[in-house]
Amino acid sequence: MMRIAIAAVALLLAASGCMTQKAKAPVDDRRPTAAAPKPLVVEPVLAPPPATYTVKRGDTIYSIALELGIDHRDLARWNKLDDPTKIKVGQALRIVPSEEDSAVQIGAARGPGTLEARPLDGTAAPAAPAASAQAKGGAAMKTSPQALRLPYSEQNLAQLSKGDAPVATPKPAVVPAAIEPRPADPAKPAERDPEAIDFIWPVRGRLLSGFAEPNNKGVDISGKIGDPVVAAAQGRVMYVGTGIRGYGKLIVIKHDNGFNSVYAHNREILVKEGQNVTRGQKIAELGDSDADAPKLHFEIRKSGKPVDPLRYLPPG
Repeated sequence: MMRIAIAAVALLLAASGCMTQKAKAPVDDRRPTAAAPKPLVVEPVLAPPPATYTVKRGDTIYSIALELGIDHRDLARWNKLDDPTKIKVGQALRIVPSEEDSAVQIGAARGPGTLEARPLDGTAAPAAPAASAQAKGGAAMKTSPQALRLPYSEQNLAQLSKGDAPVATPKPAVVPAAIEPRPADPAKPAERDPEAIDFIWPVRGRLLSGFAEPNNKGVDISGKIGDPVVAAAQGRVMYVGTGIRGYGKLIVIKHDNGFNSVYAHNREILVKEGQNVTRGQKIAELGDSDADAPKLHFEIRKSGKPVDPLRYLPPG
C-alpha cells in the first residue's frame, strides 16, 4: 500500500510539472501591431504685414512714404489727411488701402494707356469701335455691309456694276518668327537681381561716397552747379519738393517691378508730380541744396528698402 501511495504521489507531481511547463511555453502572437503615431508637425504661421505705421519724431508724410515705397498722396488719402503736414508723434497711419479705397481706385488707374478687354476663355476680344464715328453728332455707326478692297480687273468691275460683289478671300495669318534670346551681358555682375530694370547713371561725375546703410542709403556723385540730372529709368514722378530733411530739392520716380529712384540736392527741378519721364530725360539741374557741396545724392529703392545702386547701374 505504501508503494502504491508513493507511486500515486509521484504521478501527480509529474502531471503538475507538465502542466506548469506547458503553461510557461512561449506564445507566438502574429497579430498585426498598430503603427506608432507620427509626430504632429505644426506649420509656422507667418504674421501678416503691418497695416499701420506709428509716427516717430522727425517723420513727415513724405519721409514715411519714401521709406515705405508708396505715393504720399495715397498715404494722405487713405488717412483722410486734409493737411499732410499735420501728423503727430505716436499717431497710427494706415499704410495699405481700405476696402473702400481699393474699390474707388479700381476705376481710376493713373497714367496713360488704354485698357484691353479679353474674354476669360482666351478667345480674341472683339475690336473696339472707332472713336471718330461717335464724335460726328452721335450718329449710329455703320457696321454692315463692310466695303471690300479688290484689285482692279475687268471681271471685278463687271461684277461690281451688277451689284454682285465677289467674296473676299481671307489672307492667311502671318506667324511671326521666333525671337532668339539675347546672350547675357558679360559686363553685368552674375548676382544681378532677376527683377532688376535697366538703370543708367543720372549724372556724370566722380563717386564721392558709396552705399553704406544706415549712414548713406545711396551714392553721392560730384558735379558742377547746373550740370544736367537725367532720369535713370523710365517711370512716373511720384514726389517733387523739399519735405524730407537732409535731401534738399528732391525728386522721387516710380519705376516697374517695385523700384523707385531718388535724386537729392538739386538746384532746379524741371518735372512735376504725376509726369511720365523717359530714361535719359533731363529732370533737374545739379545743385547743393541742403548739402555742403555741389553733388547729387542718388538712391535706388526696392519696395521702399534702399539697395546698393552699384548693383544696378552699368559699370564705368
